[in-house]
Amino acid sequence: MSKCPDARDCLRDLVVPAMEQIVDKVNFTLSFIGSVDKNGSIHCMHGPSECLGDMLSLCAINLYPTDPVRYLGFSNCLISSYTKIPSRELVEPCSLEHGIAFENLNGCVSEEGKGLDLLMNSVERSQAVGVKRSCTVRVNDKTWCVRDGGEWKDCPGGSNTKNLVEEVERLYEE
Repeated sequence: MSKCPDARDCLRDLVVPAMEQIVDKVNFTLSFIGSVDKNGSIHCMHGPSECLGDMLSLCAINLYPTDPVRYLGFSNCLISSYTKIPSRELVEPCSLEHGIAFENLNGCVSEEGKGLDLLMNSVERSQAVGVKRSCTVRVNDKTWCVRDGGEWKDCPGGSNTKNLVEEVERLYEE
């Protein structure tokens, strides 16, 4: 997802602006798609560098699990320049901008198994709920909207920040 233009648009135009308004009303989980071969190796759609970018985002979540604004900001910063993932010239300024120690991120990704375990768990979570497209936004355990091929699809409730915020607030009040 970290090297996907659809995911970039989804985070930048929908998820991050919505989360700024509803962060206290949701249990937000950022999950990644990929495939696992018979040897247990993970494959990301845009190659190994995307897997590294995904691991960086997951490590930020792991370091700051109760601060989605911080880890989403970091992920958004990375994906905004996705062609440069996983270069240190991109990752270090993004981590600095969002108050995440680069050394801690690097340690998590490189620590034996940690980053890969986080990615495996994330991919398995996406597979378990049938998510196959990046970016799939789910609300209340159901697909709410999908960004695929540069277009919003399957969005009966709308595809903009206002629509997402209204839906979450409606469910929150129930």
